[in-house]
Amino acid sequence: MAPSLRKILLPILSGVMLTASFPPGNLFFLSWVALVPLLKSLEDTSPAQGFKQGLITGFVHFLTLIYWLMVVLGHYGNLNIFVSLVPLFFLVLYLALYIAVFASLTTWLQDSHFYIIFMAGFWVSLEYIRGNLLTGFPWCLLGYTQYKQLVLIQIADLVGVYGSSFLIVLVNGFIYHIISKRSLKNRGLLKWEVLVVALLTAGTLAYGQYRLSERTDGKKPARVIKTAIIQGNIDQSIKWDPAYRTTTMLTYKRLTRTTRDFNPDLIVWPETAMPFFFQDNKRFSPQVFSMADEMGALLIFGSPAYKRGKGVTKYYNRVYLVTPDPQSPPQSYDKVHLVPFGEYIPLKKILSFIDRLVPAAGDFEAGHKIAPLETADMSIGVVICFEVVFPELARSLTRQGANMLVNLTNDAWFGMTSAPYQHLSIAVFRSVENHRPMIRAASSGFSAFIGPQGKILQLSDLFEEEILEASVDISNSSLTIYTRFGDFFVIFLLIISFLKICHCLRGRWLEKRKGTGLT
Repeated sequence: MAPSLRKILLPILSGVMLTASFPPGNLFFLSWVALVPLLKSLEDTSPAQGFKQGLITGFVHFLTLIYWLMVVLGHYGNLNIFVSLVPLFFLVLYLALYIAVFASLTTWLQDSHFYIIFMAGFWVSLEYIRGNLLTGFPWCLLGYTQYKQLVLIQIADLVGVYGSSFLIVLVNGFIYHIISKRSLKNRGLLKWEVLVVALLTAGTLAYGQYRLSERTDGKKPARVIKTAIIQGNIDQSIKWDPAYRTTTMLTYKRLTRTTRDFNPDLIVWPETAMPFFFQDNKRFSPQVFSMADEMGALLIFGSPAYKRGKGVTKYYNRVYLVTPDPQSPPQSYDKVHLVPFGEYIPLKKILSFIDRLVPAAGDFEAGHKIAPLETADMSIGVVICFEVVFPELARSLTRQGANMLVNLTNDAWFGMTSAPYQHLSIAVFRSVENHRPMIRAASSGFSAFIGPQGKILQLSDLFEEEILEASVDISNSSLTIYTRFGDFFVIFLLIISFLKICHCLRGRWLEKRKGTGLT
């Protein structure tokens, strides 16, 4: 293969393998070798050339990973296919820059001691920056590929999903180092890398096995909440049409009543299950209160809301908690992390041609308070849709006493694409990180019960009316290392990466001075 062609095809191969390792496929094992072709293409390249090759990998990866954005903007944003390519192209290009920077930095390290450790540190640092910069987009971090590998992902309660990402990149680097020509020149260094990779992998597996084998025998009696999830599967194209509100209400009431024999303590409807302003709708809101009273259960559901003041009306994506007691006022939580283009238009003056995907209100405002919804027996940490991809929100709710996590979402926007599968894989890690069960109610799937160790206990089908029933143990009140201390591991890697970059820059500067005779 010609060198120039190899430097294009190998990065493309890495991009394809990275995407293939994410759901809905079961090719998670590809993630452990997906970066090897890219690393091979970086041999004997400059940082500038490495940036270009990383950009190719990133562009191919993210284009094939989040192609569904075109479906969302085209079908529900009322854009034709060509116009919807514009925001997709720019988002993909932006995300590809992170892998481009990773590849460029990696070219500096090829002759460094402990090359693979610094390389893994670069990758995780860039994932963290991607998750926080410009409101953050931590969608499908590399560690999420392992969401079904319960033994491997238990380290998330120590270092979050970033621990899984670090280990995956470390193994990629180790495999590359074995097959690269440099392994012949660095046999002494290679044995130390073998030791590091072996210890970290064995430690991860041992810790995971320990966590999964834990028993509750001898501990205080379990507090069990009988919970029902109602998946209404209301067609998104008619959901916000006032003519269909009666049908929507009848659907949720009918499905909820079928859980009567189960006698649930808690019933959960999805995000914006009630497509009207619950706070003042005189026709439908009394029916919601009546449903909670009839079932004798707490009822959680989503509905848009508004506040008026000083001539301005602000709209919110809200979740309500209604009790069977008619004298008890409903509690609520307003979504604090909104979805660009879904709930507001960023750079609105420039992108005014893009319609909002939620037509029921004006641009939504972010909520101002992160706090659990409290009852006598439960402390319920609610995250709405996209919020589940931000670990700090679930952590904050758990630190405030939440003994369960509830994720209300409306994944109908995605259609029959890979996005609902990806969204579910992300939710699994929030349970593991905080050792809290998660109740996930989706309008059209995937609804699920997820155990505190990340096991998906029950799962609905996509685009079907579904009822899930389970007894949820909420007795655990202890806080994990990750819940208590957050992303200390990533902060450490950021510092080490910064120092390593400074060291490399200083070395290159000294080489130039030496070459010009200025030393």
